[in-house]
Amino acid sequence: MRVRQLSVFLENKSGRLAEVLNVLAEAGINLRALALADTRDFGVLRVIVDDVDKAHALLKEHGVTANETDVLAIEVPDQPGGLAGILELLGRQNVSVEYMYAFVAKSGSKAIMVFRFDNLDQAAGALQRGGVRILTGKELYSL
Repeated sequence: MRVRQLSVFLENKSGRLAEVLNVLAEAGINLRALALADTRDFGVLRVIVDDVDKAHALLKEHGVTANETDVLAIEVPDQPGGLAGILELLGRQNVSVEYMYAFVAKSGSKAIMVFRFDNLDQAAGALQRGGVRILTGKELYSL
């Protein structure tokens, strides 16, 4: 149920993000989800791709620093309060969210959010007991 995500460290220079994404594109690697956070000097690109091993090896080969991190991809009711309900469930179990980002795979009644927790196993247990569906890596990579 864990999803493998790459965190890529980027110098905050014009064109650097495009260079990294072109490396992946030229190898036929498809992006499934993406988030970018930056400071004045550097950025962290968090990306889920359809072939993590190939992407990680290619980035390393091109001198790009990338780390692999496990995250959870969760279906969130696409309605007012849907995310708030899930965060309340996690808060009752003292699970902290380190970061999260969302993406839309297709229109419907559920959105998909990617979460990094301070304790992934505790979060997964709390979500499952609360009836929240957690996507597998295989499901997410093949969207």
